[in-house]
Amino acid sequence: MNEQFPDEWTQEQFLREKERLAKEGVKVLLIDTILSPIEKADTVVYNPFELQNEPEGSVFVFYCDTGKGTKERLEEFRARFPKQHCISLRGGRGYWRKNMQLLPDRPEGKNE
Repeated sequence: MNEQFPDEWTQEQFLREKERLAKEGVKVLLIDTILSPIEKADTVVYNPFELQNEPEGSVFVFYCDTGKGTKERLEEFRARFPKQHCISLRGGRGYWRKNMQLLPDRPEGKNE
């Protein structure tokens, strides 16, 4: 696991990195620690027994209501899942914008 990850990602960083890492074959999971799924987002309920079976090098992005609880628990998550990268979703569920989406990058010089 040579790539370094920050402690937190914003929603935009999560969406961008999930897309980028998928192209590299890395699985990125948005993990619900409060049993409150995010509308229009593919979330996984926090279940340590199941999560330990995810591929080595996967990225786990944990969220709660505000992002504070999951950021405070990052060391606990990292100790529990040493073969995965653990990150907290900045702002948590409260800052998630259900209609936010990434627009494809346009080649420079193209104004359409």
